Amino acid sequence: MSSSLLSKLRLVTVDVTGTLIAYRGQLGDYYCMAAKSAGMPCPDYNRVHQGFKLAYADMSRRHPCFGHAAAMPNADWWKMCVRDSFARAGYDYDDDTFERIFRRIYATFGSSAPYTVFPDAHRFLRWLRGRGLVVGIVSNAEYRYRDVVLPAMGLNQGSEWDFGVFSGIAGVEKPDPRIYEAALEAAGGVAPGEALHIGDSLRKDYAPARSLGMHALLLDRFRTAEAESWRRSGAPVLPDLVAAQEWLAAGDHTEEAEPVAAR
Repeated sequence: MSSSLLSKLRLVTVDVTGTLIAYRGQLGDYYCMAAKSAGMPCPDYNRVHQGFKLAYADMSRRHPCFGHAAAMPNADWWKMCVRDSFARAGYDYDDDTFERIFRRIYATFGSSAPYTVFPDAHRFLRWLRGRGLVVGIVSNAEYRYRDVVLPAMGLNQGSEWDFGVFSGIAGVEKPDPRIYEAALEAAGGVAPGEALHIGDSLRKDYAPARSLGMHALLLDRFRTAEAESWRRSGAPVLPDLVAAQEWLAAGDHTEEAEPVAAR
């Protein structure tokens, strides 16, 4: 990477979860509250968590991008996912009880309640836009992130970001490089070499962005075990967006590694 990267950039795209916002508490907290609201005992946290991971992976395989290709209503996709999550965890509710539980879960995750915004997010995004850069959101998420969750967190289109490419709306999801191509196009046909992507996954963020020729940067906010292997692959890895701003502003970076194949 040259020492004048910032002056060459026209676009910065940013991941959401793990980069701008984080989950508050555990999945089991919200499933427990929903079950109790329907008069049922609190499900086991670990079983529900494991059940959800399997159910979500299965739904994403069978109906990717939250059912985009099949024009599946968003609530229907999540209803199938949540019902399967409980089933895999060993909980079988009658239809009326499940409906009450699901309504509570769906409403909760369509609000700001389960999320917290990192304290450096607003300042960093506004700093980028203040320098005349276009800021895009690239996220494997459905329309409620765009319409409800991000605005509720104070991350607003027009002040913190200019456009978003959300998998449930675009019909393509990370690590498919086409989601990054869509972002380059949405920014007005920006060349890959004039764009930087920031995320928290080597497979979903860094590798596909670099495969197109974009610059890329990884955040390791939670000191994950994988971060050292990210560094060994040649990826710049920083602890937060404060460090990312300093890194960009310093203008003295070593050359990035060759593009890494998504794996």
